[in-house]
Amino acid sequence: MTRIFKSANPLLWVLTAALAVLCIPSLPSTAHAQSDEPASRQIVLDEFTRARPPAALPRPQATVRPGPRRVPVTAALKARYMRKTPALLLAMKPGFETMEIGVTIWRLRPASGNDGSARVLVMEDARTTQWTPQRIEADTPLPVGERVRLSIESPRSGYLYVIDREQYADGSLGDPYLIFPTRRTRGGDNEVRPGRLIDIPAQEDSPSYFTLVPSPSRSDQVAEILSVVVSPERLAGLPITDKPLKLSKSDVAKWERTWSSEVERFEMVDGAGKHWTRVEQEASATASSRLLTQEEPAPQTIYRIGSRNKNAFLVTVPLRYGKP
Repeated sequence: MTRIFKSANPLLWVLTAALAVLCIPSLPSTAHAQSDEPASRQIVLDEFTRARPPAALPRPQATVRPGPRRVPVTAALKARYMRKTPALLLAMKPGFETMEIGVTIWRLRPASGNDGSARVLVMEDARTTQWTPQRIEADTPLPVGERVRLSIESPRSGYLYVIDREQYADGSLGDPYLIFPTRRTRGGDNEVRPGRLIDIPAQEDSPSYFTLVPSPSRSDQVAEILSVVVSPERLAGLPITDKPLKLSKSDVAKWERTWSSEVERFEMVDGAGKHWTRVEQEASATASSRLLTQEEPAPQTIYRIGSRNKNAFLVTVPLRYGKP
């Protein structure tokens, strides 16, 4: 039972009330609680790597009774990301489902002696050239002639599709082409699951990179726009061929409206400039069954997509021309 004491002395009553106010814990304002935190806030985004298989733990000795299986908090789980777009509070919207797609854009530079063993070997002009892939952020401007590769990972099982379109200075887009899957890359295998890394082009392809060269028919091209789609089922009506498949503009526009409504982008802090690692090389090899585990390298860029349609998700990744 709570009692309220009222003093007959007015001054003492005022002092008592003031002291009571000072003792009440401060509460965050409603406006602040509902507003977005600054875009520069770093967050721990471990949901992505948590979907991967855990690292193999050493077997306990015979004399030790095994306890509950625990996965240590590792560097990947502590990977810190910086939000690069305003928070959309997707989880607060009724009827929305969220998904994440990890994309790492690799810029290839000539290899040097201290780059380690994870390099791309390419036959160029009848000689073998070694290139070292380096991570870059998704909005990094790329000069004409730059060599790039993509690594894509989905924490949800399904099938991966990548569409390429040219973008021009007035904002218009060229014809869409399905550049993955094709039979030239991974034999057309586009299945994804947690921990499986898909390289485009594959390291076994020749060449194993894209060279960014604007279309000779348009002098005002400013970017290549890649649309990355993950679907739980194979998309009907998309035959897998040896070459990129031209798609209908209306079909792609419909997919964009249906499969992607709001997107947040996160960049790994201090990830840009890091080299391709041996485990990433092994996990993305076409013939490999190796999956990335929870403590191994996370994607450079993570897109969080919100959609009311639960059948597929789509995110747009621009490769913009410009001075690096």
